[in-house]
Amino acid sequence: MMKFLLFITKKALTITSVLGALIGLSQTGAAQTQPATFPKIAGYVGIIHPIVTFSSEGTHTNFDGSYTVGMPTGINIIKSSKVGFSFEVVPFVKSEKGVDKMSNFLFHPGVLAPLGHGFTFVGRAAFETSGRYGFTPIINKVVKKNKNSSIFVAVPVPVRFGNDKPTSATIAFQFGLGF
Repeated sequence: MMKFLLFITKKALTITSVLGALIGLSQTGAAQTQPATFPKIAGYVGIIHPIVTFSSEGTHTNFDGSYTVGMPTGINIIKSSKVGFSFEVVPFVKSEKGVDKMSNFLFHPGVLAPLGHGFTFVGRAAFETSGRYGFTPIINKVVKKNKNSSIFVAVPVPVRFGNDKPTSATIAFQFGLGF
């Protein structure tokens, strides 16, 4: 009986040692791939080019008598892997008949919803110094991710109301650097 107990004890110790080693290895592996920590804060700068605007007054393209360009600058507060908040401001410069000036300033807060594979949906409220307001749905894609930065492209579709002008929708192209 004593030999049997010693045999079982040795087997149990061997199994316990192997299991302990495996658990230790799995914990070491888990420590190497740490889960993302939230919240995260990221900044970005970019350039936005309105391409074409549609309204009841007709269709207007950028470069058709004038050129408008904006420089979006913002801070993203990423709450989790599913949602974040973005605070963006955009000064716009318009060049027309040889004269260029800052034509509009946009306050553009919004919500971020990552879609996977580098895509993000951004839904923004829009408040402009021109007296217009509205919303801007955006599809954003990170095209190059570096250790401390990323390059992105986006397609914003600003929809605007107010200031005694007809409702308008614009298709624009944006690219930028996140850091």
